[in-house]
Amino acid sequence: MLLPRKVHVERKAKVNAKPGDIMALATSNEGYQKFNPFATKDPNLKISTYGPDSGIGSGFEFHGKEGKGTQTIAAMSENRVEYAIDLGRMGKPTQAIEVSPDGDQSNVVWSMDMDLGYNPVARIFGLFMDKMLGGNFEIGLTNLNTATRA
Repeated sequence: MLLPRKVHVERKAKVNAKPGDIMALATSNEGYQKFNPFATKDPNLKISTYGPDSGIGSGFEFHGKEGKGTQTIAAMSENRVEYAIDLGRMGKPTQAIEVSPDGDQSNVVWSMDMDLGYNPVARIFGLFMDKMLGGNFEIGLTNLNTATRA
């Protein structure tokens, strides 16, 4: 069996909001916390924001039962935001939320990419990454649908 070096996890959903409304949440520290799946799973999750309130360079430190690290907006366009995640020794994946219009709704794709390098233990974890993270993205997409109705 070949152990993957690069891992991609992706979930899609239709959200009852226009792309601009979704992007407004996804590109701001305060907005992201309204649909953060890890905050749903861990009510004691500690969040400390840094940088500007929104846009490139805005981000937050997190510390909770599933780990600690930082998430920073690294790039953005009208319909896509990319986050640089730093999990320390656990790695530095990138996440993206991409939005496309669909009538009065939007199609949202939440994805994560990670290079596991040559570490065989990390590559074994890579085999389970979709199962470990996919559910979190599904929670986040459900939260996003709720947050855009508020």
